[in-house]
Amino acid sequence: MPNLLVFGFGYSGRAIALAARDAGFQVTATSRRPATHAQVPGVTIIAFDAAANAIASATHIVATAAPDDHGDPVLALYASQITNAKNLAWVGYLSTTGVYGNRNGGWVDEDTPPAPQSPRAERRVAAEVAWSEIPNRTIDIFRLAGIYGPGRSMFDDLREGTARRVVKPGHLFGRIHRDDISQGVLAAMHRAAPHGVSIFNFSDDEPAASADVVIEAAALLGVAPPLPVAFTDAQPMMSPMARSFWAENRRVANQKTKAALGINWKYPTYREGLRAILIEERGKGSA
Repeated sequence: MPNLLVFGFGYSGRAIALAARDAGFQVTATSRRPATHAQVPGVTIIAFDAAANAIASATHIVATAAPDDHGDPVLALYASQITNAKNLAWVGYLSTTGVYGNRNGGWVDEDTPPAPQSPRAERRVAAEVAWSEIPNRTIDIFRLAGIYGPGRSMFDDLREGTARRVVKPGHLFGRIHRDDISQGVLAAMHRAAPHGVSIFNFSDDEPAASADVVIEAAALLGVAPPLPVAFTDAQPMMSPMARSFWAENRRVANQKTKAALGINWKYPTYREGLRAILIEERGKGSA
């Protein structure tokens, strides 16, 4: 039985772990606070600093943790064990499309060299390089656009009264639904691939303005969208991280990724994704 170790049982890590479990993997996931997680059938949750034995038995590893000022936290603690793990055949690392930097609305694809323009993106590039240097393994780097899904969507912002309809003409964002992340990672794990590094862009098929997503989500909820606010007026109220996102404008191509993995996105645009989220939420009685 294939054995997957997921470093980080957060939003994306949990989705990957559950999809792998359903696909027949034995699954272990790490957490900084394992006691805070309810028991998940088919997934063993362990402390992050107690993963040595899990590494030794893993055939597949997915790392979801973001790097900090000291580098990638997984490699900082476990680089030697991962490099020497005898059963390990495949490693996946969740990165970000932010490594491409600002392209003034132009397209980037999987072969576009990174051009990070913030310390956060520079740390991501350094982490990608560090994972890529693990020898004699299949190393897949997944560059994720803005992640959304149930419990993490514009619906939540509208309900909480925090949604803002910021208008910046010509500025587009890429997005990726949580379930398309897990679908893509599972497809990568199942494919026959030689040792070496591959880059995959997990971004939907239609880069779109943030304001368009607000309008669509409000329409689906049957509420009035917030009034439009010009970016120049909204910028002073933004957090430093939000300003960094808005400072970069690019469109991320995904055709090579989907062809290599043999998939199409379940939610090719924010429209399908939002509708699916609302259906799931209403089915659970939370909307």
